[in-house]
Amino acid sequence: MKKATVADLRNHFRRVSAWIEQGETVQIVKRGKPFAQLIALPPACAAAPKPDMMKQMRSIWGSRSFSDEEVRAMREAELAAEEG
Repeated sequence: MKKATVADLRNHFRRVSAWIEQGETVQIVKRGKPFAQLIALPPACAAAPKPDMMKQMRSIWGSRSFSDEEVRAMREAELAAEEG
């Protein structure tokens, strides 16, 4: 296991991040005592897919578009529900 100080993180982050990218676990030392450990995320976590918000909106609302009046009425209803 590699060790790095808090100052190393600040001043030499490229070197420390290279260790992590190579699969090393890096122990962070603060005032001479172990403070934390840094490990790389598994590939599945690092590249988690982002949700397709437009697809979700289309599944809920279809191709419907709302007028300004309808939007205003929906906002007022939401505020009333929060208050009451």
